[in-house]
Amino acid sequence: MGIEAPTYIRAGFMREIATLETPTWRKEIRATFALSWPLALANLLQMLTYAIDVMFIARLGEEPLAASALAVSLFGLVLWALTGLTGAVAPLISAAIGERAAAIRPVRRATRMALWLAVMSGVVGMGLCLLLDPIMRATGQQSGIIDLANSYNSVIIFSMVPMLLAAVLRTFVSALGRPIFATVITGLGIGVNALANYAFIFGNLGAPALGLTGAAVATILTSLSVLAAYIIAIRTDVRLHRYRVFGRIWSPDWQRLWQIVRIGTPISLTVTAEAGIFGAAAFMMGRFGAAELAGHIVALQLAALAFQVPFGVGQAVTIRVGYFYGARDPVGIQRAGWVAVVIGASFMAFTALAMVLAPRMLLSIYVNVDDAKNAALVAFALQYLVLAAIFQLADGVQAVVAGALRGLQDTRVPMWIAIFSYWVPGMGLAVGLGFFTPLEGTGVWIGLATGLFVAAVLLTWRWIGRERFDLTAMPH
Repeated sequence: MGIEAPTYIRAGFMREIATLETPTWRKEIRATFALSWPLALANLLQMLTYAIDVMFIARLGEEPLAASALAVSLFGLVLWALTGLTGAVAPLISAAIGERAAAIRPVRRATRMALWLAVMSGVVGMGLCLLLDPIMRATGQQSGIIDLANSYNSVIIFSMVPMLLAAVLRTFVSALGRPIFATVITGLGIGVNALANYAFIFGNLGAPALGLTGAAVATILTSLSVLAAYIIAIRTDVRLHRYRVFGRIWSPDWQRLWQIVRIGTPISLTVTAEAGIFGAAAFMMGRFGAAELAGHIVALQLAALAFQVPFGVGQAVTIRVGYFYGARDPVGIQRAGWVAVVIGASFMAFTALAMVLAPRMLLSIYVNVDDAKNAALVAFALQYLVLAAIFQLADGVQAVVAGALRGLQDTRVPMWIAIFSYWVPGMGLAVGLGFFTPLEGTGVWIGLATGLFVAAVLLTWRWIGRERFDLTAMPH
């Protein structure tokens, strides 16, 4: 079956979009891998950006670190949810390209409306973040930490809109066959972030010493630098510039804006549901003791680090499936989806094996496992890593399959699957085993693993039945 879609990246060069036959399994593996690895690496680099913030703020003391953690917990949740909302432009762009290779006008309009939505939703998100103060007071936080967190939060919220705009442009360049730009620009952001933290927290390089507020200023400067880098890359790259996504930026296309909102709102709610159960788990672990909570955080950080790879594969498969969805090519859809599932599951199988065979080595990334004062933390973390290894495969599969379904613009039912899986069997078991059996923290982790496993099974069932559910027929 002939389709129109981007060809594959070979030796670092991208060929022009051309009419192709449905790719063989081998070609699809190469294409998916070529799109996935830059996105996965960009995700890992983004985690490093956050780690740099923690390293610099930690030098100010425990209270500033705790205050920033409280602010970032709300800011990050809102930002992550809104990124899911605006990120719904990915299947629209890829479907337009798959349907007609020279889809300049529909791609430009979809991207433009996603940029509009990034600004509008970002302003709303800033308002939501101002709820931090009553949330902290309702949860009984210390007054000194509340003051610090409010000061930090009142500045960092101004980075939300540029972050969302940059996320839209990242989707655009990736769907147009330039995912390496995401990697390079994220790497650039790390350098800007480290330099700005060094300057504005401690008053180096002629900058004022602003303390914790300086870290928020650094975040704003980093987000603006990343946004500027995407704009420059798009304006200077011949392939990307031809779409003129910044042309007539004031011109609305309400139908496409509604499409993005319709597809993206369930994604946003899915993200909130998943983040919510892990946030609730942290509060539950804190009821069992400081060592249990610390062990939980370290084990979860390792799991989150590993998750960035299948998350990148999930982003890539949304684009790959979207191409074939737009081209009305069910064979291409099938191959793109299953290739991504195998890639994501294979990587998570490897990380699961590492967690079982070399847990102490992995834990040493975050803590000194031989220090006697960390003995209780390490003991709990070792228990939780065994369970983390079990849910690695489920977590990877559900992320990739959800991405494949998004490529088919199927987000509403997957949202309900996620909410049910995480909050009924997942949270139900976490509470039941954690508080009503001697398992405590281990019971909470069993609940988390169960929620991910149920989500993976139900989402895979929907992917397998995509023809039966009439998900592959693109509306005319």
